[in-house]
Amino acid sequence: MATDLRGPVNSAPDQGGAAAVRVEGLTRFFDGRPVINGLDLTLRPGEFTALLGRSGCGKSTLLRVLAGLDREIEGTVLVPKRRAVAFQAPRLMPWKRVWRNVLLGLDGKPERAVAESALAEVGLAHRSGAWPRTLSGGEAQRASLARALVREPDLLLLDEPFGALDALTRLTAQRLVAELWQRRGCAVLFVTHDVEEALLLADRALVMRDGAIAYDTPVALDRPRTVGDPGLTALRARLLAELGVDEHPVGPDGVAA
Repeated sequence: MATDLRGPVNSAPDQGGAAAVRVEGLTRFFDGRPVINGLDLTLRPGEFTALLGRSGCGKSTLLRVLAGLDREIEGTVLVPKRRAVAFQAPRLMPWKRVWRNVLLGLDGKPERAVAESALAEVGLAHRSGAWPRTLSGGEAQRASLARALVREPDLLLLDEPFGALDALTRLTAQRLVAELWQRRGCAVLFVTHDVEEALLLADRALVMRDGAIAYDTPVALDRPRTVGDPGLTALRARLLAELGVDEHPVGPDGVAA
């Protein structure tokens, strides 16, 4: 079943597996200015999609709309009922132990074993009884992922979840997310500023510009991928161009830097 985010949340007809997300004519105004402007988007079940764009283009606003956190919208948004989101900041409650943070917001009274199963999946079972302040940045982000996974989502929304991590921890987190996605099979929408990260992880890359999807390309490369893959290098150059980034700026002497 899907959720229709036009006005109040209502049950919408099952989409028959044709789409995990369907967005038509989505518009969101802030102070009279359209941050999202007539956006159309379809995400397929099990597809890993990376969303790129300059700061302020509307990426995080779109993700918040899909998560059901922002409903002051125009247009149609159909999303699965079972969806979860992980943000750049882990947003753990410091007065609750890690396992209790994982269960936050779940219906009923789930047992600790439910949280520990999700924590084990992200390699954090040994820290289930810890206080959030004792976690490293990478551990806190894994706890945030466990909190998303425990909801058994059909759609996993990731808003720059590795942005605050150091380079080595970020590589570990990237591999973890790729493994979790392959094991779970849910649709993923991954917001990032990092073009290489997008291409290493995604089946499809989108570029958002002026509140709409300006460029959409498949990433049809074998896995596992490495930064030096020729196909990845070509896609990287195209995405950077779509983002308005010159890879080889010319210096004052007229020679490419």
